[in-house]
Amino acid sequence: LYVSEYFSQSAQKLSFYSWYGNAKLFHFHVPEDTVLLRWLLQASRGKGPECTSMEITVHFRHGAPPVINPLGTRFPANATVRPSYNISITLGSAVQNTTFVNITTPAAGDWFIAAHLPQAAGRIEVKGFSTPCPYMFQADMFVLRLTDMPVLEPGVPTPHAVVSPAKPLHVKVFVPKHAAGMRFQLSSCVTSEQRACAVRVLLGSITLPQSFQRSLTCTGSINCSLALDSPPWEKWLQIMVESLGTANASVSVEMLASFTVCRPGSTSSFLNFISLNQSQAGGRAGAAGSSAPAAGEAPGGQRSSCLQSQPVVREDLDVVSVRYRLLNGPSVPVSALVPTLLLLNLNTGADSGGSLVVSLLLNKTSVSLANATVAACVSAASPVLSLNATRNCSTAFSQGYPLSVSPSSVEAMLIVLYPQTDDWFLSLQLLCPTGQGECSSAEAKVTVLAYLTPCFNDCGPYGQCSLLRRHGYLYAGCSCKAGWGGWSCTDDTKAQTVGTQNLATLLLTLSNLMFLPAIAVAVYRFYLVEASVYTYTMFFSTFYHACDQPGVAVMCIMDYDTLQYCDFLGSVVSIWVTILCMARLKKILKYVLFVLGTLLIAMSLQLDRRGVWNMMGPCLFALLIMVTAWVHHGAKRRHCYPSSWKRWVFYLLPGITLAFTAISVYAFMETNENYYYTHSIWHVLVACSVAFLLPPRDKHKKPWAWPQKLTCRYQICQNDREELYAVT
Repeated sequence: LYVSEYFSQSAQKLSFYSWYGNAKLFHFHVPEDTVLLRWLLQASRGKGPECTSMEITVHFRHGAPPVINPLGTRFPANATVRPSYNISITLGSAVQNTTFVNITTPAAGDWFIAAHLPQAAGRIEVKGFSTPCPYMFQADMFVLRLTDMPVLEPGVPTPHAVVSPAKPLHVKVFVPKHAAGMRFQLSSCVTSEQRACAVRVLLGSITLPQSFQRSLTCTGSINCSLALDSPPWEKWLQIMVESLGTANASVSVEMLASFTVCRPGSTSSFLNFISLNQSQAGGRAGAAGSSAPAAGEAPGGQRSSCLQSQPVVREDLDVVSVRYRLLNGPSVPVSALVPTLLLLNLNTGADSGGSLVVSLLLNKTSVSLANATVAACVSAASPVLSLNATRNCSTAFSQGYPLSVSPSSVEAMLIVLYPQTDDWFLSLQLLCPTGQGECSSAEAKVTVLAYLTPCFNDCGPYGQCSLLRRHGYLYAGCSCKAGWGGWSCTDDTKAQTVGTQNLATLLLTLSNLMFLPAIAVAVYRFYLVEASVYTYTMFFSTFYHACDQPGVAVMCIMDYDTLQYCDFLGSVVSIWVTILCMARLKKILKYVLFVLGTLLIAMSLQLDRRGVWNMMGPCLFALLIMVTAWVHHGAKRRHCYPSSWKRWVFYLLPGITLAFTAISVYAFMETNENYYYTHSIWHVLVACSVAFLLPPRDKHKKPWAWPQKLTCRYQICQNDREELYAVT
């Protein structure tokens, strides 16, 4: 009767959390008729000394990726968030941890797992300077499902038996579309030992983070029943019956499920309210061929209306981007007699990675009663069909999201983050404080705007909306900047002020002007090629950092990627030509190395722009050439090179000290918070070290004493011959 299945996904390397993109997502699909779900969670870490004890947080959710908030930031004002279900896995002295999570009678469909490490420290690490500890996480799924789960036919009492308490009975019933209510009844409960019957009935499946599974305990032979409002439409509803008696006693019961549904008429008319329950409990004998009025049907054959449906067209715009358009116009008529219903289709499986936005705008002139209120409810799987003041926007197995507009507050908005894959419904009804009879003939006009967007408000001016992917599943997240945080970058708790942003931009750009002394020294000493490289570096570093700012003080003269590449290229080539210039090579050899090294550096930066060896490799190779050249000069002259102690004390040692200080600041001190001034210090120190390290000009060259040679055909010569005069 049971079939076990196993699903696995490849392990992922975990990251420290700073935004949703750092959480590693796993996507599974649970088949129908599953009675047991078991997650196998395996976490491991490396064995190096850099690996320490770590706590991994794992979040679970059915229908959509989990909405998490590890940093404790604020969500958008109109977003409703329910805390996710999560567990913690600790990696202590052991390098591996295995954890099991069991879920009985899980809901079929998509299930998501998100795992991440604690909050990121914010330190900017140079790639290759340190080896981070690898923390790996893998999730596997085992399911146990019934191959022949019994089916309850609506309106037909069906006998069943519970063999033992260890083997509960699983049955299912299909909920038709437009079901307004369901009634489950259990009767004729008898045990094999002729003792008092005791069973527990669980209706519905378990969903996370919140589960609305309904429980019913029946004792004795008395009939017990449970009424449910708005069960999930067009879905199989699982029912599990457990025996609470002795271990060896079996229990036989009789179960009956009946529905009350709303059958739609035309798209512009009221839907009819009828009942599917065509049988009479306890009166089957002699009832054959007889018919009873349907529940809610008035005598004389008139049927009462239960809701008014408005046709909605789903328009796909892009990835995780949908717009809903009302065929009868944006304004929806809302009355007090029956609710108005709008269907928002989000059941494609690719819509749960965005944000569902529903906005309501009340037309004041359409409401004649000043105290009337339009109550609305957004719910999944089934609509709320009774929006009176006592209800809290809940259905049989889920909790909806309430909204309301009135003449005193004409606008309302709701943001559902990562809506679960399902049919969503918007129900609206006009309510009067003194009773529905007061506004029975009144009608309100409400403009409805509903759409699905990857990121609400495109993450605002201080965020970037990024499209993330896990295998074939796409979802979106906001990466915030300038100290802003939150799901949609709306939390300004740690936000930088505009003055701070302007200061950061000025420091990072104007600090590059410290290359002007180095350029002047290079030109004065006749190192024109080196001066050109420093000018190139100063120009692109200035405008790259002007474009790289996270706030409003931004100016980009060309594409960001181009500016970044030119800045990195100029920085490394500046170090390359400076060290080769210090080697005092022959001109032809020096310029060949200039060009060849620049080409190789450009190639390596294209392969890995942030790799540490893109800077360290040319530096070490140039230092090797310089040391070799200095040893050669010293051996040839038979004394230390450079020979002047003043050159060492006043130029080389200060330049080397500045260079090593700059490298230390760049590699070990930069964080996200202090970047704007530590990186500015890096600019100043590097530029000053270049001015100190450039060697003096050649002795045979005078400053700017160009040889006066004409390139024309003739030369003007000076006759210095001494004339001899004869005295007569």
